[in-house]
This record gives sequence, structure tokens and C-alpha cells, in this order.
Amino acid sequence: MKKIILIEDETSVVSFIKKGLQENGYEISVAFDGRTGVQLVQANDFDLVILDIMLPEMNGLDVCKEIRKTNLNVPILFLTALGTSENIVLGLESGGDDYLVKPFKFIELVARVKSLLRRSGATGSQETIEPEPDNDDVFQFSDLIVNDYTKKVTRGGDEITLTSTEYKLLLYFLNNPEKVISRAEILDAVWGVNYELGTNVVDVYVNYLRKKLDNQDENKLIHTVIGMGYVLKKP
Repeated sequence: MKKIILIEDETSVVSFIKKGLQENGYEISVAFDGRTGVQLVQANDFDLVILDIMLPEMNGLDVCKEIRKTNLNVPILFLTALGTSENIVLGLESGGDDYLVKPFKFIELVARVKSLLRRSGATGSQETIEPEPDNDDVFQFSDLIVNDYTKKVTRGGDEITLTSTEYKLLLYFLNNPEKVISRAEILDAVWGVNYELGTNVVDVYVNYLRKKLDNQDENKLIHTVIGMGYVLKKP
């Protein structure tokens, strides 16, 4: 049974979500304020965090940032009434993986939960034995090396620390080298949902990734193709 923590201060919303997810086979813990939510996440091994933004004690954006200081892997789903593109970007910039706007259909929440758990490798009902790493786990492009078994990223021998979303984005580029990829393709592949195409979340995350990978202007790996998208190509 997968463990989910819901950090939400509206009791009616808590009751609705908790009951529904329990009926779908998930174990649900609840925190009614941000500070308590951070403490529970740091003290327990949750498979998913569902997080409101408007919270007492500590707002959801700060909660997310605090969680990411010690846990880069747990998926975080923002659940909030603040549904503008700017707020979506703020949530994802703070370390969130997905964003669902209130009011929502419960079937959509369940779909997002399953998608995030699947992408994080936490959907199995039983523990599995990790396979031994092989060549298929290692990606090399120019002087960039990614070991998908250990999740270790290096460039020119220097280790690079990425958030879970940045890592997924990089892996998508590595699986499509030299190919011009549209923003819509990236949204679907990395976030698994159809955001409004007007949002600049892809541009924001590509810029984050560039800053960490392309520390030398003459050796850039990720390039913009104006009017079309982005491409990973050798300098």
C-alpha cells in the first residue's frame, strides 16, 4: 500500500480526498498546516505529497522548498485554487512535479496520483529486487554522463545535482539526441499532463537545466530552435 501525505487545511477537502484515495487503496496521512507537513515528510517515507499552497504556519511554496532540501525524489502534487500560469510556474519552480487546480474532478486527481507514482517508480504493490546496472543505464553525450541506475549526473567529471523534474527533462533530451523537440512534446513527456500551451514552464526548466549543465558558453549542449523548441546537440 502506497503512502501519501495530504497537506491541506480545509477539512471538507481533506475528508473528500482522504476517503476517495483510501477507497483506491492508498494509505493517507494528513497535516493541517505547512510546518507540521514538513516535519511529517522529514520523519516518514512517503511515496507522494499532495500539497495546498494557501496554508497556515508556512505556505505551500515554502513547504515544497523545505522538503526539497532533504528529499529530491518524492513526487509533489500542488492542489490549489491559484490556477494562473504564473502560479503554476511558481509551484513548479519551488520543486513541485505537478499542479491540479481546484475545483477538480476526483477521477482527475486519481489519474495525476497514478501518473506521478508511476514516473517515480512507486506504483508496484510489492517490493522488487533492483536489477544490476548495465550499459542501458548509462547515457553519454559529449562530456555529459548520466547513470540512470544511480541517478548520478556528471559533466567534465564534475557532479551535478538536479531536482527530480530537471532529471526527467534531461533524460528526455538524452533519449532524443539531435532531435528538435517541441514544448508540447516536452510537457507531455516530462509532466505527463496537458498544461495550457501558453505557460512558460518548459522554458523555465530548460533554463534551470542549462545553468547547471552549460557552465561554459562555448560548450552549450541545449540549444533553442526559434519557433520550434529545443535540441540537445554537441558543441
